[in-house]
Amino acid sequence: MPESTTDVAPTVAPTAEQLIVCESVVRIFQHGSIEVQALQGLELHVAAGEMIAVVGPSGAGKSTLLSILAGADAPTAGTVRVAGRDLTSMSRRDRVTYRRDVIGLVQQQASRNLVPYLTAADNVAVPLGLSGYPRARRAARVGELLDRFGVGACAERLPRELSGGEQQRVAIAVALANDPPLLLADEPTGELDTATSHEIFETLRDASAQDGVTVVVVTHDPTVSGQVGRTVAIRDGRTSSEVLRHTEHTADGESRVVAQEYAVMDRAGRVQVPREFRQALELTRRVRLALEADHLELWPDGRR
Repeated sequence: MPESTTDVAPTVAPTAEQLIVCESVVRIFQHGSIEVQALQGLELHVAAGEMIAVVGPSGAGKSTLLSILAGADAPTAGTVRVAGRDLTSMSRRDRVTYRRDVIGLVQQQASRNLVPYLTAADNVAVPLGLSGYPRARRAARVGELLDRFGVGACAERLPRELSGGEQQRVAIAVALANDPPLLLADEPTGELDTATSHEIFETLRDASAQDGVTVVVVTHDPTVSGQVGRTVAIRDGRTSSEVLRHTEHTADGESRVVAQEYAVMDRAGRVQVPREFRQALELTRRVRLALEADHLELWPDGRR
């Protein structure tokens, strides 16, 4: 169905190299005698250079997935590979190296992205120093990143002297300082006004397009999720559906964004039918399936 004419980040061809591979991922948390399954067989593949949004209600498993991809948590079962690294068998030392070299992270709260007593320039220099970036070239690299993201004039300011948008731009510069192949952004526009949110999202999209970095944005904001080529919805610890978008050009020179929603089938053949579909057709515990030559029919119990 047509959406607004706002450009969307292109969907990377499915034949591209898969930077993220999550298969049958389970994460169980133990709270005393109670087990909580945050992820229940989640499946996710993201191609190198792709930019996607991950959406879902609170408690769906988005934050757990992000923590696992960031190397801050480990799955209870299943397969998670990022940039060729197996996150299920990493040692503590390997995880430190992984977080330093593979992951860039931008969080919603600026206070968690930047060291409050360091200037913007010094914040960007921190990951360069930790990675052993040549000292003689650090200042040039810091200046290059701050200028690129439009905050070169803020180099000597402390975080408290920056606006929310400026803080997030500096945070993106920090996240990309070491040229990581994967950038994770957790509600990066959640504390910003609409205009500033759009600017920050454009910054993320430019980083994906120019640097080839893979970007995964976790968001509740439909205006943000609608600007990427693929939106992945998580519900009850599983990927439930995906929306793929592309831009169509009409004969009169106009363009429009077309979105198509797909249900996601896991490796066991399970599909989550969207709630509005279930309610509209009064689908309950049992449904009837009919295999046709080129499609599958699903009927409410007792109907034809």
